[in-house]
Amino acid sequence: MNDKTEIEISVLGSIADIAGADWDALANPGGGVPLDPFTTHRFLMALEVSGSVGGGTGWTPRHLIARRGGQVLAAMPLYLKGHSQGEYVFDHSWAHAYERAGGEYYPKLQAAVPFTPATGRRFLTRAGDEALGAAVLAEGAVRLAAENGLSSLHITFCTAAEAKAGAALGLMHRTGQQFHWLNDGYTDFADFLSRLSSRKRKAIRRERARAQAFGGTIRHLRGEDIRPERWDAFWQFYQDTGARKWGRPYLTRGFFDEVQAHLRDDALLILCERDGRPVAGALNFIGREALFGRYWGCVEDHPFLHFETCYYQAMDYAIAHGLARIEAGAQGEHKLARGYLPVATHSLHWIADEGFRRAVAQYLEQERAAVDDDIEILTSYGPFRRGGAEAEQA
Repeated sequence: MNDKTEIEISVLGSIADIAGADWDALANPGGGVPLDPFTTHRFLMALEVSGSVGGGTGWTPRHLIARRGGQVLAAMPLYLKGHSQGEYVFDHSWAHAYERAGGEYYPKLQAAVPFTPATGRRFLTRAGDEALGAAVLAEGAVRLAAENGLSSLHITFCTAAEAKAGAALGLMHRTGQQFHWLNDGYTDFADFLSRLSSRKRKAIRRERARAQAFGGTIRHLRGEDIRPERWDAFWQFYQDTGARKWGRPYLTRGFFDEVQAHLRDDALLILCERDGRPVAGALNFIGREALFGRYWGCVEDHPFLHFETCYYQAMDYAIAHGLARIEAGAQGEHKLARGYLPVATHSLHWIADEGFRRAVAQYLEQERAAVDDDIEILTSYGPFRRGGAEAEQA
């Protein structure tokens, strides 16, 4: 049955208002290790319970649920936003232009995982109902924005397939760029290095040697191996990085307690210790096919330890565990020399004002062409041997 009149749309003020099993049946159909650990009920709940989103943060949950015959058919992680912080698909210039013209850009609706520039499904649907679920969620989100007088709807870091489907439904398609490491069937790190040009191979070996000479040990911690006190150290790392990059950290200290309680099996904590004291670390989340690098920080500066902890150690883990790729977060052309290649990211947008919508649509057409050109040029500067087996983004 594909009759939309049989489908009821509701809005949840908290992810706690839906059972975890019902949500995860959409976010992670089939169970097991999730493709996207960030859209699981437990991850979104951790953000809310810890106060990282909710009152006073500018991220107010408005999760969209579609039901048919009382059964949950589709869902969308959705937030009412009072600013454009923590999104990584930048629309500040749109906000400034709209407000200079006399409009009010905020609040807006944002379908996303807060503070998480990682590609994943935003239209969470039951298997077999993908097209219907996407259509009712898109229509429901646009209607929610329009009926509440909101300026816009933004669906960020969606999959390429969702972007294509959303564009066919009338949403505006935007592309961006990140650097991902793609596992070309490497047997070990030495195999990866063998695919690089001689100069890049030698440079990485030197970096790893200097980093590993920092005077301590590097440990991979998962599940029960992550003791609660580890998060005290990591909180220091996170605060230091947050203060330098954003002015204040997005996540609360309580979020890391939630990771310990409910997400430690989804997490890989790479911890650098010297004289028994944690001095640096990187927090990753583990998907069925990918490792997602999220946060790094340190309390001591050591040459190349950032690259070793965030990139090379992540590669070691991905190769050993047969993961297809590493997503290491937003921006960072320095990743290119270390084997991370540029790939396209996708988002979808709806703007209420017709004139402004036309102007943005024209801009996005030009931007997509520029992003395609940038990806082609940057790929040509990659570290792989010319004529070698360069991995490509599917």
